[in-house]
Amino acid sequence: MRPADSWTDYELLDATNHNRLERWGKAVLIRPDPQVIWKSPQASPLWSRADAVYHRSAKGGGQWEYHRRLPQRWNIGWQDLTLIVSPTGFKHTGVFPEQAVNWAWYREKIGAAGRPVRVLNLFGYTGGATLACLAAGASVTHVDASKGMVAWARENAAASNLAGRPCRWIVDDCAKFVQREIRRGSRYDAVIMDPPSYGRGPGGEVWKLEDNVYDLIALTAQVLSDTPLFFAINSYTEGLSPAVMEYILKTTLCPAWGGRTGCDEIGLPVTATGGVVPCGATAVWQV
Repeated sequence: MRPADSWTDYELLDATNHNRLERWGKAVLIRPDPQVIWKSPQASPLWSRADAVYHRSAKGGGQWEYHRRLPQRWNIGWQDLTLIVSPTGFKHTGVFPEQAVNWAWYREKIGAAGRPVRVLNLFGYTGGATLACLAAGASVTHVDASKGMVAWARENAAASNLAGRPCRWIVDDCAKFVQREIRRGSRYDAVIMDPPSYGRGPGGEVWKLEDNVYDLIALTAQVLSDTPLFFAINSYTEGLSPAVMEYILKTTLCPAWGGRTGCDEIGLPVTATGGVVPCGATAVWQV
């Protein structure tokens, strides 16, 4: 497992009984996490001093209970990037901190390429990966179906002094956008893909990662350039093994471009125990 241990403005203070105790800058939040099935003593006094707690609803969704007035939005930093945090009605904050370990990898690969790199970031969310690639000198096409998430990503770019870097901000269905890019003959040197586990399209189409991921990878492979650098896919679906995603990349990409593949879990180190909470998986193909 690769732990995202390069943070100063984020910290997973403790984790027990289906909950995380997290520090986001100066704010301390409690959020549910179904992966945290163990029940260790809540030794940290911060559990009782959290600024806000997210409570799930039996009907779906949930709400925040605030113990102290917090700003609606505030900034945290990772390396030289600035990310806007804002608690949402679906427990999320706009940042997946475990992905920092992948952001660092993207920066390293792009920086070592020694040539211009075009990146396609699908399901780009609030743009952490996009910012990392822009900061490394790449040009990026950022695609997400949510207008609000793309706007948030653009604000993050501005906060990180990256608004002037070459980036296309696209609000669109990712698969349909890729189909159009194929017809247009557009090509990319790197692909980052962070699809949801489950969702519905604008026409009510059901998206289920384990049913659709192979076709999406095979489709997106068609926009790779003649000299591609890497292809990365993230998954938060507990029932989808990292090795399955790696196998798809190996059988889809290696016959045409060679290279090698790998996969692993990513996670967050827990300050109270020294353990690491698993937070998903990443599979990569690279030259």
